[in-house]
Formats: sequence, structure tokens, C-alpha cells
Amino acid sequence: MNLGVRMQLCLMMFLEFFIWGGWFVTLGTFLGNNVNATDSEIALAFSTQSWGAIIAPFVIGLIADRFFNAEKILGLLHLIGAGLLFLMYKTTSFEVFYPYVLGYMILYMPTLALVNSVSFNQMSNPAKEFSLIRVFGTMGWIMAGVLISYFFKWDSTGGIMQGMLKNTFLMTSIASIFLGVFSFTLPKTPPKAKSNGDKPSLREILGLDALGLFKDRNFLIFFISSILICIPLAFYYQNANPFLVEVGMESPTGKMTLGQLSEILFLLLLPVFFTRFGFKNTIIVAMLAWFVRYLLFAFGDVGEREFMLLIGIALHGICYDFFFVSGQIYTDGKAGPKYKSSAQGLITLATYGVGMLIGFWIAGVISNKYLLSDGMHIWDSIWLYPAGFALVVSILFALLFKSEKIDYQS
Repeated sequence: MNLGVRMQLCLMMFLEFFIWGGWFVTLGTFLGNNVNATDSEIALAFSTQSWGAIIAPFVIGLIADRFFNAEKILGLLHLIGAGLLFLMYKTTSFEVFYPYVLGYMILYMPTLALVNSVSFNQMSNPAKEFSLIRVFGTMGWIMAGVLISYFFKWDSTGGIMQGMLKNTFLMTSIASIFLGVFSFTLPKTPPKAKSNGDKPSLREILGLDALGLFKDRNFLIFFISSILICIPLAFYYQNANPFLVEVGMESPTGKMTLGQLSEILFLLLLPVFFTRFGFKNTIIVAMLAWFVRYLLFAFGDVGEREFMLLIGIALHGICYDFFFVSGQIYTDGKAGPKYKSSAQGLITLATYGVGMLIGFWIAGVISNKYLLSDGMHIWDSIWLYPAGFALVVSILFALLFKSEKIDYQS
């Protein structure tokens, strides 16, 4: 890969995750304070991510793998998404906000698979090269949090009271326009399934060939485990920022970027760990990290035990990288060259789709259960639920998944 292409992919990843991190982290706090949304409504808003992820494999299988270049679809989706982000910036009621965020997430979630496809298409060995590109996505997420907390101070007590968090949607709308235009300059990523010149069958058009991966017992176990571990993950996305705001942490969004800083470290360590200890052990470590993180949240506070909250945030590098990035690399190696996009869409379906859809609903129910009359929550009880679930899933995966070696060369 030449330097020019590498720089393009790095900027693409930076903007992709800057846009997501720039509004999604503070969504729960925004909804609770700006539009007086209930816990159930907040859960409903977060679940739009899951509906987008469920639809994503069909978008990818129907379009990206079959008919049009991935980079062109990526650009179009981000340009339309920029308009929806601007409409979210203008809204003041949940009833108006919800259709916009639903439409946006249906457009955005397929782009997670598309940026991976564009990247993998330029690599000869994704297991070694992908982490160095993906780390710029983490930097984009960090930059968004730093701007929100330390530059604009939108999540300060005064900023929240003044409703300043709505500006996150304006900021990311501008970034989405830039990425949409920039995407059309990315390396060409043609639909691989048409490369042999054959007319695609209905099965191919719907992306159903990628479902053949389920014949592999290990991949099926990994897919099911991906769904299950994302149930506790939903608790973090939905509750972490409101939790830190509620317990009185200063600049919570900025401090949450400590998780992305650790993500950079563990992205760089991932190829070494992945090669030395294998895929199975990497995934088990990630799952156990979720268990430890939620225990730290349950028993930490903003006084003498604030270090526990900060360690819990910092564990994000292991929680996210060792599971999601390893899973993307594993899936790429399993799928083969023809159905890489469809296979990545399947993992998006499992993780951000089905698993987190269930998780957001459960998190909303449990949050309501431990909601006090003054609007505060009993957070130590809430966090014990995802901790226990993550422990159970890690044990089941360790028992059922058989260690294996596969060829990760594209």
C-alpha cells in the first residue's frame, strides 16, 4: 500500500468515527436534559442503531457486493446523513427527533462495513495492516470527546443546563458533508461478486451466500457469542455518560476518551497478542474485561474511588479492540475474497444489530426499575446485571469454541 492510499484510508477512518462519537456518546444525556426523554424513550433512541445494523447486511449484500463501488455508496450515505444530523440539531421534542435519528442510523450503520471493505481491499495482510488504519478511527472518536468537554464545554453543568449538547449534531453534520465528498476520491472498491462477469442470482443479490459461513461450527459460535456479549455492551453505550454526569464527574465526555486512548494502545498491541495467543484467547480476554469494567462501575464513585471509574473507562481498549477488531479480522479471513462485504455486514448484524437491540431494551427496563423519585438511579445495582451476563457469556464461549488457525492473507 503506497503512502497516499494509506493517508486516505486513515482520514476516512478518522472522520467515520469522529461523526459517530461526536453525538452518540452524549445522546442519553442530551435526550434526558434537552427533550425530557424518559429512560424508555432513551432506550428507544439508542435502539435505532440496532435497527440500522439489522438492515445493513441487506444494503451491503444488495448493493456493495453486487452492483456499485463501495466508496461511492459510502459518500452518498454520508451526504444524506448530514442533512438528517442537521434536522436533529433543530428539534426540541422526542416525537420529532426519533424519526430523524432512526433514518440516520439506517443510513450510517452500513458505512461501518463499507469503510472496512474499502480498507481490506487495499491490503495484502489485514491481520497486520488493518490495526494501523483503524487506530485513526479511534483518534477521531477521541477528538470529538475532547472538543465537546474541553474546547466547547458543551457537557459542563452550565452547558447542559443551557442545552448546548444539541451543537454536537451541527458539528457532526459538517463533518459528514466533508466525508461524503471525500469518499468519492477514495481508492476504487468495485463489487467483487460481479468480477467474474456472471449475472448474480437472487441468492447472491440478497447476500445469502454469506450465510454459508454458519456451516462452520466455530463461526456460528462466534456469531452467537457476538450477539450475546453485545447485550451488556448496550448498557455502556446507553448509560455510561448519563451515569458519570449523574454521579458528578467533571467533563465526563472528555474523560470517557480515556477509553479511546487505551484503544489506541491495544490496537497496536493486538497483532502481537493475536498472533501469539490466538483468536480464541483474544476474545475471552475481551469478554472478561467487560465483566471487570462493570464491577468497577458498580463499586466506584467520584470520591476516593474515582480511580475505579477511570480504570473501568480505560478498559475500553481491551473490551472493544480485542473483541470487535479481532472479530472483523477473523470474519475477513473466513469469508474469502468474494463475500467480504456481506460477511462484515453479518457481524454488524450480530453485534450492533440483534445483540444491542435486545441490550438497549433490557438496559431501559433495568434503568427504570432502579429509578428513584428524584430522577436519580441506583447505579451499583444497575451495573451488576451486565457484569454477570458478560461473565456467563465468556465462560460459554471458552467451553464451546475450539481453537483454530486460519489463513488471514487476502
